[in-house]
Amino acid sequence: MNQLDSLQVRELAEADLDAVAEIESVSNESPWSRSLFAGELALSAEERLWIVGADAERVIGFAGAMFVGGDVHVMNVAVTPAVRRRGLGRVLLAELLRRSVANGGRHATLEVRESNEAAIELYRRFRLGPVGIRNSYYPDGEDALILWAHDIDSPSYAALLQKLSGRSGVIDG
Repeated sequence: MNQLDSLQVRELAEADLDAVAEIESVSNESPWSRSLFAGELALSAEERLWIVGADAERVIGFAGAMFVGGDVHVMNVAVTPAVRRRGLGRVLLAELLRRSVANGGRHATLEVRESNEAAIELYRRFRLGPVGIRNSYYPDGEDALILWAHDIDSPSYAALLQKLSGRSGVIDG
C-alpha cells in the first residue's frame, strides 16, 4: 500500500491552527501567524479553501487558496520537514486544485521564490508556467515568479490531478 493512501485530507479546522502555525514557522522565512490562519477560517467557502493532510497522529501539511472569480490563487503549501520529499505537497496541491475546480475555479496562479527550485519543479508538473516576475516580492527582497495554469476545469486537467495525486482515492475526513 502506498504510504500516501492512508493520508487523511480534510478542511482546516480551528483545532488544527497550532499545528499549521508550527509547520508554517519552520517552512517560511516570513511565516504567517496563527491569527492570520484563524482569520482565514472566518472567511466564506466562496472566498477561501484551506485543507490539511494528517497521518494517524497529527497534521503534517497544509495548503490554501483564495478565489477571485474563476481564478484560484494558491496562497500557501507547506509540509512538516520530517516528511518532505515524499509526495505530500503534490497530493495536497492536487486535492486543493480538485476542490477549487468544484468551487468554480477555472485558472490557477501563484507566486514562488525564484530560488525555490523544488517548488518550481512541483508546480511545473501541474502545468503552472511562468508569466512574469514580481520584483522584491518577499520581505528579504527576493523576486517571485508568477505562475499560471489555465483551464484547470477541463477533463484533461482532472486526469492530470488524479495522476499527480498518486493515490487510488482521497480519504476525506
